Amino acid sequence: MTKVLIVLTNTTRYHGTTDATGLWLGEATEFAEEMHQADIAVDYMSPLGGFVPLDPRGMKYADEAILSWYETEDFQKRALCNSLTPNAIHPQDYAAIYFAGGHGVMWDFPENTDLQQITLAIAENGGWLTSVCHGIAGLLNVKDAAGHYLVAGKKITGFTTAEEVLAGKKKVVPFLNETLARQHGADFQKKHAYSEFAVEDGHLITGQNPFSARAVAKKLINELI
Repeated sequence: MTKVLIVLTNTTRYHGTTDATGLWLGEATEFAEEMHQADIAVDYMSPLGGFVPLDPRGMKYADEAILSWYETEDFQKRALCNSLTPNAIHPQDYAAIYFAGGHGVMWDFPENTDLQQITLAIAENGGWLTSVCHGIAGLLNVKDAAGHYLVAGKKITGFTTAEEVLAGKKKVVPFLNETLARQHGADFQKKHAYSEFAVEDGHLITGQNPFSARAVAKKLINELI
């Protein structure tokens, strides 16, 4: 059975503030729904396992499809209440890894060596590395055995600096994904702020913003089936 690992954040607030953050709901539900429709199984993991908070800002954009998946017992139990820990993951079981976003990931994805090891193992097994929006933060620091960034020389995208400005969070986040991507040798691509955009290069598939989750999913499905 083809299976994809979806990675979610445990971060509950923008660090140093009382402003709540977490998973941007649609970035998980829309991707998972597309996998389900293609008969591709998913597991949900977070850096700490267990509870996954929701970014309240993302709930403003929850449509019927997002809410219907959110209301399922499976998503509530496996994604939001009992997400898997990294040490429960066997990378060889997965054809791809997908990093969902929400601002919370900016604190618990980039430096997590467990996530990096799982990502590299999936890549070395010929798997696909995918992300959407801030989820790109989970890929930017991953290096191969020779110490080279996996994103170096690759066309990728993620939440842009312009979008960070529009969101009012440029001064709050610990770094800017667009800047770090370029520092690590990536060819960062982008379209107009908050317009759907996904780019594929080799075994990397990345989406620019919350409205790009289904585009990433569809590109991955085309490679898996």
